[in-house]
Amino acid sequence: MPFSSLAPPLDVELRPGRPALLRVDPSGDAPGWAAEYREALRAQVTEHGALVVRGLGPRTADEAGAVLTRLGGPLMTEREAFAPREALGPGLYSSTTWPANQPMCMHHELSYTAEVPGLMLFACLTAPEQGGATAVADAEQILQALPAALTERFEREGWLLTRSYNDEIGASLEESFGTDDRAEIERYCRANAIDLTWQPDGSLRTEQRRSAVVRHPLTGRRCWFNQIAFLNEWTLAPEIREYLVDEYGADGLPFNTRYGDGSPIGEDVVQLLNTTYEAHTLREPWQAGDVLLVDNIRTAHSREPFSGERQVVVGMSEPRRLADHHPEASER
Repeated sequence: MPFSSLAPPLDVELRPGRPALLRVDPSGDAPGWAAEYREALRAQVTEHGALVVRGLGPRTADEAGAVLTRLGGPLMTEREAFAPREALGPGLYSSTTWPANQPMCMHHELSYTAEVPGLMLFACLTAPEQGGATAVADAEQILQALPAALTERFEREGWLLTRSYNDEIGASLEESFGTDDRAEIERYCRANAIDLTWQPDGSLRTEQRRSAVVRHPLTGRRCWFNQIAFLNEWTLAPEIREYLVDEYGADGLPFNTRYGDGSPIGEDVVQLLNTTYEAHTLREPWQAGDVLLVDNIRTAHSREPFSGERQVVVGMSEPRRLADHHPEASER
């Protein structure tokens, strides 16, 4: 059915310090509106990197799943999660389990996997009392703002993600790989350029190298695309890092990042990355019923600390295998 209540159809608001915002009235049929305007909304996301759609109004996980599927197409099953999520439906998840008082710094979702989501979709069912924004930052601007010597090294070497799976911290093997069968995990790792080692105690350690700078598959523009800062030990709160090092050792942290040649990344570099992200951050406080669309390759996102109940559901779609995201093993 046509939605004549929108005139003009997409009147996007652009405001300093905030992501693009579109106010809509779906006339009681949010999924139908989402299906009709999907291509127009996707064009806005390509232009602006992210778009808040206010007024769609999903208030339950089922409603959110219907809207997000019509906006993004088939939703992806998450693999290689670093922290648990609750599955709420096919390809629909709760936000990552993370302490409310701790920020989740800027990152590109699953940028360490072989097949990355091109589009992130978020729906706010319950807005927090304070804070909790899913903020965004333009990856092209981040690349331009960082020191050339640093980005050139990462572009030359890539970045390395190390993971040590255990039963206490982070996602379990089954949560991450969809199975705890050793043979299946080994097949997955071989197919996705992940080096793995089974430890004497039966735990798993993995390493994977990915490119830190990629070209956007639609625009061809170069983007700073990684989770170097987010998954690095120096982004952790000092007391949490100290506990993890004491408990698991410096080489046994649940996750950490390094330069592509295996060298450790200094605290000063991680601080520089995070302050550069902050200088380019756009944030819009959540309102219940908001939907946020994020171009996951062009745009990093974060989750800010919050108080009160916060319920934001997540979907991922448009899987991409980026041509320049997989350094050849022979280059190691």
